[in-house]
Amino acid sequence: MTTKTAVVTDSPIIESRDQLIASFARGEKPAERWRIGTEHEKFVYRRDDHRAPSWDEQGGIRDLLTQLQRFGWQPVEENGKLIALIGADGSVSLEPAGQFELSGAPLENLHQTCAETGRHLAQVKEVGDELGIGFLGLGMWPDKARGDLPLMPKGRYRIMLNHMPRVGSMGLDMMLRTCTIQVNLDYASEADMVQKFRVGLALQPLATALFANSPFTEGKPNGFLSYRSHIWSDTDPARTGMLPFVFEDGFGYERYADYMLDVPMYFAYRDGQYIDAAGLSFRDFLKGELSVLPGEKPTLDDWTDHLSTAFPEVRLKTFLEMRGADGGPWGRICALPALWVGLLYDQGALDAAWDLVKGWSLDERQTLRDAVPKLGLDAPLGNGRLRDIAAEVIDIASAGLSARARLDKAGDNETGFLDPLREIVRSGKVPAERLLERYHGAWNGDVAKVYDEASF
Repeated sequence: MTTKTAVVTDSPIIESRDQLIASFARGEKPAERWRIGTEHEKFVYRRDDHRAPSWDEQGGIRDLLTQLQRFGWQPVEENGKLIALIGADGSVSLEPAGQFELSGAPLENLHQTCAETGRHLAQVKEVGDELGIGFLGLGMWPDKARGDLPLMPKGRYRIMLNHMPRVGSMGLDMMLRTCTIQVNLDYASEADMVQKFRVGLALQPLATALFANSPFTEGKPNGFLSYRSHIWSDTDPARTGMLPFVFEDGFGYERYADYMLDVPMYFAYRDGQYIDAAGLSFRDFLKGELSVLPGEKPTLDDWTDHLSTAFPEVRLKTFLEMRGADGGPWGRICALPALWVGLLYDQGALDAAWDLVKGWSLDERQTLRDAVPKLGLDAPLGNGRLRDIAAEVIDIASAGLSARARLDKAGDNETGFLDPLREIVRSGKVPAERLLERYHGAWNGDVAKVYDEASF
């Protein structure tokens, strides 16, 4: 989740709805300026007992952040407490229960993305070795109850933790017990954004299936392949889902702005403090009628914050976020941006992907989304199953990456980053299915063995 890394003191006051719509247009970039931003989270655990460390204990999360500064990272504090780092490779931040996230810098190609990921993991493993800390690549804690987990000292999380039980049964699980990989991508125009949004939203269930990696809850199989994805089904219906309006005629910046105006607020940020506005209306804020800030109107910085509090399968800011994948091991981190860059950053590939999905009905898209967390590639799609199109989609992505022709020093293009996904499709087994095989076989029902096999 978003972490404040700087205080904006001169953000302009929003005087009209047009300014909200224009904020999306400011994200438009010509293709030569498109970048790739990859975010990946991992669970932090004590190697001696697999416990999740707290922020302030000796050798805990605070010390992990502190020791990482030897690599040139700069500290970010909230109320005098170290809660993030910023540097040349983006930012390091904390999810609510101490899940550790790298929000990577905007990069030109996937070779740079994978190098950045490698640098980050080398750094955290070096410090982790000193502190007795390990890092686990899964989509959900395999053995922790909510009460087993610490809370990080971030103001927005306190507000969200209080609000989540009011609007859904699994919001706290989303915050405390899950990890994801996502990729952030650019668009050239409103029409380009619309096509990318539609393709990304329609194919997000395929990404969920290919990266499904959360089959355990509190030490036992939970009946799902991606329980992390299932959790979103009852987190907060006002700010999640497949956004059917994206496929309606006339969709664009204005329609998304209206959607965000209908998403209830979480907070406002003033003088370094998060003010609880959970459940209140940004429309009232625009009129200067927000009860917790009477007479004040929002700034563009407030709008940027608000955009970060919706959690649909694809999210629009001044870029598009692909949000459907479970967290996983190092070898699959680079595969997610490879999939989406291949599909969305070459016009031929984007058109081919749109041709594949444009005939799907609203019911087909929703049925697919609802079935994927449990069934993975066997989720129904039309008269067949999702696995029937998986290889074709990866081939389209591969063609898009080939057309980009971004080469490394050895002369290789970016298509090799799709290899983990090709292997999943070839085998017919998503990552969670392999974990379940191990659980019922070599692990002999002992989920603790996952720490040996899924750690970085």
